[in-house]
Amino acid sequence: MHPRVGITHTKQRGTEKVVEKILYGGKHTAVLQILAEVCLHCGERLYAEETARLFEKIRNKLKRQDLSGFNPLGQAFAVDKVWLKKQMQPTAKSVG
Repeated sequence: MHPRVGITHTKQRGTEKVVEKILYGGKHTAVLQILAEVCLHCGERLYAEETARLFEKIRNKLKRQDLSGFNPLGQAFAVDKVWLKKQMQPTAKSVG
C-alpha cells in the first residue's frame, strides 16, 4: 500500500476507483483517467505520492508548453464578459 496524500479524515474507509483528473498549467489544461482512493464519507480523492508527483510533472510540462505526450481534446472558451452580463440581467415580465 502506497502512502496517500491529501488525507484529512482519520481512518476513513475508501474505495479505489478510476477518476477523471483535470490539471492546469499556464494556459493549457490536461485531462486524464487515474486511480484514486475515494473517501466513502465525503468523496475526497486520495492519491498515491507517486501520482501526486506525476500531476506536478504534467503541470510543469503544460507551463513550459511541452505538449509532447498530450493529445488534442476539443477547444476551451472563455465566456465574454459583456455577453455574460446581459444574460445575468433580470428580464421584464409582460403583463397582459
